[in-house]
Amino acid sequence: MSIRRTTKAARGAVAMASAVGLALVVAGCGGGGDGGSQATDDKKPPARSTAPKDTGPGAPAADSDKVIGEMKGADGIVVTLHSVVRDSGGFVTVNGTVTNRGTRAFNAIDWRSNETELRSRSSISGATLVDKAGKKRYLVLRDTNGECLCTTGLSGLLPGASRPVFAQFPAPPAKVTEVDFQLPTLPPASVQITD
Repeated sequence: MSIRRTTKAARGAVAMASAVGLALVVAGCGGGGDGGSQATDDKKPPARSTAPKDTGPGAPAADSDKVIGEMKGADGIVVTLHSVVRDSGGFVTVNGTVTNRGTRAFNAIDWRSNETELRSRSSISGATLVDKAGKKRYLVLRDTNGECLCTTGLSGLLPGASRPVFAQFPAPPAKVTEVDFQLPTLPPASVQITD
């Protein structure tokens, strides 16, 4: 077996393991609906989704009042970071808002990854988390179909409009609390990971 096939198979195995782990996390968050355990669950906070719901082009991102970082690009594009949260499922979710302060429509075609086997277009699939101290780069997680676990369909953002964005990454070791969030064509932003 060639090195290329071995590498391709290893990537596939990692993607499959990530997708299975995410599926288990999502399945564990589902409500039973049987009503039998209602009395004991009243004291627990409601389960939160790991991926923000996209309720439309102008919907605010989770914790949109909180700003932990900002990245400014060409043509008036600004990415405001609101949270970087470590989940017990072994991944980190970055939430933010992209705003077009320019004069023409924005398409995130330059923010996608350049891997030919992946299908996400006009997305933030090219985003990375960088642990500078550990000298390690974390790529956006993918599902078994090659789609990123991130905001997709990020095209036609008109001047003055905003859109929530998110991306999920494998979690760095627990001792790592500061990382750089990077998007192609934008300067990196140093952010703190919260639990």
